[in-house]
Amino acid sequence: MAYNESEGLPTQVKILVAGGFGVGKTTFVGAASEIEPLSTEELITSESVGIDDLGGVEGKTTTTVALDFGRITIEQHGIVLYLFGTPGQRRFWFLWDELAAGALGAVVLADTRRLEDCFEAVDFFENRGLRFLVAVNEFDGSFHYSPDEVRAALELHPHVPIVLCDARDRASAIAALRSLILHLLSTAPPAPV
Repeated sequence: MAYNESEGLPTQVKILVAGGFGVGKTTFVGAASEIEPLSTEELITSESVGIDDLGGVEGKTTTTVALDFGRITIEQHGIVLYLFGTPGQRRFWFLWDELAAGALGAVVLADTRRLEDCFEAVDFFENRGLRFLVAVNEFDGSFHYSPDEVRAALELHPHVPIVLCDARDRASAIAALRSLILHLLSTAPPAPV
């Protein structure tokens, strides 16, 4: 991670975008990225029958098999965020440790129709001490819950921010990232002297 000497802020930050299968990670990275995102989306084939749970996302035809990558620059502070979207299927979770190496924080996307699918992502970051926020991706036609209701359902600590977002919308994805950066800055350990 590179630092701005005058402000003591990092100038290059690695952020993970994680969550369950079909929650919108690829869409979120693509919406927020200022560059053409790198995506490892592949067609879902009959080979995944009985391995991948398509419950709740029956219309999904592709899936991330390694990672998604995007970049966004926060001009005001000269900070570049490198976004790494994780694969959602359990059989690709071995990649999460590698992707998490060097990350400063994470956005855990949640779908209230399948909230239990983000428990593993929350546990992953809590167990590693990696700060994160939960971004509730408000899908069309889904019931809308308040952040407090989502916090209770996920049994989140009070210090974990929860935001509502639409992963398809650039402004909404960027607002979630902005909230994460503010959370990271407000909870950062003191700089070494």
